[in-house]
Amino acid sequence: MWNKVLVVEDDDVMRAVISHAFKEGGFQVLEAADGSEAIEVFHDNEKEIDLIILDVMMPKLDGWSVCRRISDVSQVAIIMLTARQDDADKLLGYELGVDEYVTKPINTKVLLAKSQRMLERVFYSGKTGKKNVVEAFGIEINKDAYTVMVEDNEIEIAPKEYELLLYLMENQGRVLSREKILDSIWGYDYFGDDRVVDTHIKKIRKKLGDKAKHIHTIVRAGYKFDK
Repeated sequence: MWNKVLVVEDDDVMRAVISHAFKEGGFQVLEAADGSEAIEVFHDNEKEIDLIILDVMMPKLDGWSVCRRISDVSQVAIIMLTARQDDADKLLGYELGVDEYVTKPINTKVLLAKSQRMLERVFYSGKTGKKNVVEAFGIEINKDAYTVMVEDNEIEIAPKEYELLLYLMENQGRVLSREKILDSIWGYDYFGDDRVVDTHIKKIRKKLGDKAKHIHTIVRAGYKFDK
């Protein structure tokens, strides 16, 4: 059974519909009706929340502000609900720590499926009964523990960053196009700007420090993890 999801939506009916879908999907659900309440609920339950479903347009604090405050202190997964298709808005969200977007009107079955798929890839990959580790050049990813170590020091990393780094390392030496990365990490149904890949690579490099040199930009081709 999953742990907890925080549903942040100012529309009472929509919040109830989303919450019901997640309860049916096996989640424990916390709710907030505006941005300020979301911050309070999150801080009261920070260690237990696996996922936040976050509306953009809300009173008191909008979704951007909530995302910024939470991402400053946590790497919790965030799915943003938006009525806009503006790629600039989406890139801003990814910069702030959003892991996924779902555009309104919302199909709750699709939203639930996206959430489950993302959490399965991140938290429950490789339950094999043995230490499930990908390691190269002083970077170690333990897929069972969901940890990233750089020279024996654990770094904090957001879910999409984790998935992307793992994908690069598991394909060491191969040039991966942005389109291939988008399809593998964001899914075939992602229709946003492929610059989201560049944004996440930039954030990963910053966290890897000196080890960032192993993520190579291949001009007009994509990225490669190698010596």
